[in-house]
Amino acid sequence: MSDEHPRSLGALIARRSEQYGAAPYLLRLRSSDVVSFSDLERTRDWWFSRLGELDLRSGDRVGLLIRDPLLFAQAFLAVIACGLWVAPLDPTMNPINVDALNARLRRLGVHAVFSDLDRPGAVIVNWHDVRTPPASVPVTDAVSTDTGGVILASSGTTGTPKIMALPAAQLLHTASLVATHNRLTPADRGLNPLPLWHINAEVVGLLASLVAGSSLVLDERFHRTDFWALADQYEVTWINAVPAIIARLSNLREAEVIAERIRFVRSASAPLSPAVFAQFQLAVAIPVIESYGMTEAASQISANPLDGDRKPGSAGVPVGVELRIAPFAEDEADPSVPSSNVGHVEIHGPSVITRYESAGYEDRFSIDGWLRTGDLGYLDEDGYLYLVGRSDDVINRGGEKIFPRELEDALLGVEHVRGVAVIALPDDVFGEVPTAYVELAEDCDRDSVLAQLRRVVTEGFPKTHWPASFTVVAQLPAHATGKIQKHRLTSEPLDVIATMDLT
Repeated sequence: MSDEHPRSLGALIARRSEQYGAAPYLLRLRSSDVVSFSDLERTRDWWFSRLGELDLRSGDRVGLLIRDPLLFAQAFLAVIACGLWVAPLDPTMNPINVDALNARLRRLGVHAVFSDLDRPGAVIVNWHDVRTPPASVPVTDAVSTDTGGVILASSGTTGTPKIMALPAAQLLHTASLVATHNRLTPADRGLNPLPLWHINAEVVGLLASLVAGSSLVLDERFHRTDFWALADQYEVTWINAVPAIIARLSNLREAEVIAERIRFVRSASAPLSPAVFAQFQLAVAIPVIESYGMTEAASQISANPLDGDRKPGSAGVPVGVELRIAPFAEDEADPSVPSSNVGHVEIHGPSVITRYESAGYEDRFSIDGWLRTGDLGYLDEDGYLYLVGRSDDVINRGGEKIFPRELEDALLGVEHVRGVAVIALPDDVFGEVPTAYVELAEDCDRDSVLAQLRRVVTEGFPKTHWPASFTVVAQLPAHATGKIQKHRLTSEPLDVIATMDLT
């Protein structure tokens, strides 16, 4: 990797075009579609002229509602390189909720929306269709710097949505850390089945590959069928994944062969269960690099090393980010949890935001500029980070803190369990008690699995930690990245298959 922490995306695109020209940068899985580094520079110049025609200027905010992954990736990079701010929007909503879209656009301050979809009703901004740039557009030096970036907002399900502005320099800084940590080179080729409208795929996939001068295969979503054969066909050397994908890949199908060129699978978005980690290592034998990140840090915060100890259940060591564990305040203290061990995870550094664009979250920043992530965890003697849950997920049973992850990890080790979510259930005596929602494989003996879940809990945990009940659902509500959305377990109707009381 020749450019250490590049600050200008426009300049980086021009440099990679000069270096690698017609070499592939982006490829579409299951097709022959390829975007070269030179194509990307031509796309940037086409967008520069197009934005001028639409009277959009440096610093303006535009939404991208684009389903086609190659089209989105090119627009995302080119528009930021032209000095604008991009608001990535989820194109998979079907049907698109126009009111929700309008509300999101207002919050983000978007001036225009570009899309490859049919216009989904009246929106509050100008609407423009995306056109594939013609190959004849000449390469110019019209754009040499950029001041744009990404505007992202949380869902707002637990309060006022958090709006974050991540400038291009911050995105590229983190992308450089990712590329260096994973030792990406022009010889590498990643496979990204994760949604491109989220920070992980944008930084870890698109930008880290561009920084390294390597290539990236895109898929609109994860497909289990022929996964390993396609990875071999496209000469993939690393995979950008999440725990839900890793769990599905842990069970090899008949005659499946794993290509030796695949160096590692990167896991992000949610904690990876040690049981799933062990199952994948046994069946697939490709190193899993578990990591931890958040939008506020432009994706990556910590990661396990490629070489050396990769500790199951750990999010690894900080990568280019300062990280500390802040002790519980006096009113949060729990005698059963030493304050020197578990505490609030706080971060600081060049890749971390220093403020939110939306009001109401000022208390997330300390006086000395550290951001409280909302996660709880601890550092072991080697400096490896272990997460035990979100601060708002902790269950307070009569004054005793119960961390859902320890229960979830144990239950995920039971065969045929595809997903687990432990949340608080109101209780007249103790205030809160844990309850567990589980998703099982379709072809399993449900009663047998439930009996095993009971044994794991009753034999492995004190009675105060036992879930009051188990609820088997057809499918756990999940985000596009695979992270279980616990708030939806109680706010939306579920397809309940069976229940089991434990008390």
